[in-house]
Amino acid sequence: MTGNRTFRHHNTSLLSITGMEAPRVIQSQHIQEQLEPVLNRLHLPATLLERVAGVHERRWWDHTMAFDDAAVHVGAKAIAEAGIEPSEVGMLINSSVTRKHLEPSVAVKVHHGLGLPSSAMNFDIANACLGFVNAITLAATMIDAGQIRYAVVVDGEDSEDAQRATIDRLLRPGVTRADFNNEFATLTLGSGAAAAVLGPTSEHPGAHSVKGGITRAASQHYDVCVGDVSGMRTDTKLLLEGGMELVVDAWNEAKDEWNWSDMDRYVMHQVSNVHTSAILNAVSIDRAKVPLTYPHFGNVGPASLPLTLAGEADSLGSGDRVLCMGVGSGLNTAMTEIEW
Repeated sequence: MTGNRTFRHHNTSLLSITGMEAPRVIQSQHIQEQLEPVLNRLHLPATLLERVAGVHERRWWDHTMAFDDAAVHVGAKAIAEAGIEPSEVGMLINSSVTRKHLEPSVAVKVHHGLGLPSSAMNFDIANACLGFVNAITLAATMIDAGQIRYAVVVDGEDSEDAQRATIDRLLRPGVTRADFNNEFATLTLGSGAAAAVLGPTSEHPGAHSVKGGITRAASQHYDVCVGDVSGMRTDTKLLLEGGMELVVDAWNEAKDEWNWSDMDRYVMHQVSNVHTSAILNAVSIDRAKVPLTYPHFGNVGPASLPLTLAGEADSLGSGDRVLCMGVGSGLNTAMTEIEW
């Protein structure tokens, strides 16, 4: 074995998956109207977000709930739907990119808000948009090992401050088309929250079995998409090219152990129309099997994939095979199969 091989889980199931939309709907038209002076000056389309990214709207939180409060809310709902008690949880992982401060972790507030026991370890996993999927892999490994019975994974994201700051920057005199392109990805972001509970298959035979998958890195692209509290700076061409190469390499490497050519559903990290189409074409995935949420939610970071999966849950039947897959800044890719 060299490095991180493809992996299989043996006794872990997804017991519940929940999502929460932020309440304020922000139309792309509203953002483009604010940016009209720079769009006109740079001769860019007035409907750029819809035409290029396919994002028609996104959500922002209101004054009644912050992103970490939302993580507590969906976490509590996921625990209730899983039919377990908070006292049974052995691990909480928060995968949010959004944070108010460097320390302590976002997880500690969620741990307290959920009323989890002192024995439940808690921490953040930060890996751009792949954090939630990485957290599922880590939790499943711990459950398989018998160290914990139940794990809760949460994510809450808030794009408002970064988008407001980006709009203000783009309206400054002297902004070039290159500047606009570098900042464009921030305008596609959205806000939302998601949570999942995982536990031992042996105790929940009717739950959704987490089978395993593959992760791969192309860290030579560490600087093609860099974000902070004020926005993201992205080389969209290199990000797309590097991401597609990484996905294809991982997909082909996984073929020796996994057959993902005809899944019942492909639940992808939601970025844009361009990104989604490129992945589908690169590995010959049937578009009809790919639910899309980015047109209405935008890119909700690590919450995008679980939000999409939560929306699909009621339409999935016993035995359906679901492949969760995505690319995150860095670059990293992850693919994880779940049998419904």
